Amino acid sequence: MRKNIIAGNWKMNADAQAASTLIKNLNEADLAEKTEVIIAPSYTNLALANELLSGTSIRLSSQNMHQADKGAFTGEVSAEMLKSVGVSYVILGHSERRAIFNEDAQLLKTKVDQALENELKPIFCIGEELKGRQDGKHFDIVESQLSESLFHLSANAMRNIVIAYEPVWAIGTGETASPEQAQDMHVHIRQFIADKYSVEIADGISILYGGSVKPGNAKDIFAKADVDGGLIGGAALKAEDFTAIINSF
Repeated sequence: MRKNIIAGNWKMNADAQAASTLIKNLNEADLAEKTEVIIAPSYTNLALANELLSGTSIRLSSQNMHQADKGAFTGEVSAEMLKSVGVSYVILGHSERRAIFNEDAQLLKTKVDQALENELKPIFCIGEELKGRQDGKHFDIVESQLSESLFHLSANAMRNIVIAYEPVWAIGTGETASPEQAQDMHVHIRQFIADKYSVEIADGISILYGGSVKPGNAKDIFAKADVDGGLIGGAALKAEDFTAIINSF
């Protein structure tokens, strides 16, 4: 049975003091027990977060990682390094990494393999930009993103993937896909995976929605049968809002 997951992507926000305060507030909050909670601080706060989360059920994710084991890659961080400070998930393919840092399908395929080899679970992001939605190509776009970076995986490896559907036009814009639009895309993603692997594999994969999720709209979005949670941006930086979203199930 697939998990309900709420993951908070802090992006390039929160210094050590702010991170400590936020995690302390989350530790003191009454969080839904059946929902897996994940936070993704910046690299500099991962070791601190791991220490502060000790003994809790909140899991730790990195926002990215390099595809090589080690080497002369100044400024980069390896999967092994992440695992050594308690990281269990890694966000890959976020629209900002694709658009700003030009990460393509082949690079992401390599990163997925590296993460899995080091027993990190990828939260793999897919989604269309506004033009793709307006042109009616949104289904084709996510199919390409899935097939080019994930469909080389074995069925057993695919079980360790979490999908995050983020319509790029709804990230940080205040716009949100309607619950019906989110459900339509999540159903399509699940069917596409089932066609490649099996219904059993597809039904076991958590598919998250990301794109301006807030306490006010989370309940309606998460009520849809194929929406298994959210990848949360701005609202994850406020413990009260993030807690409300977690408890929206």
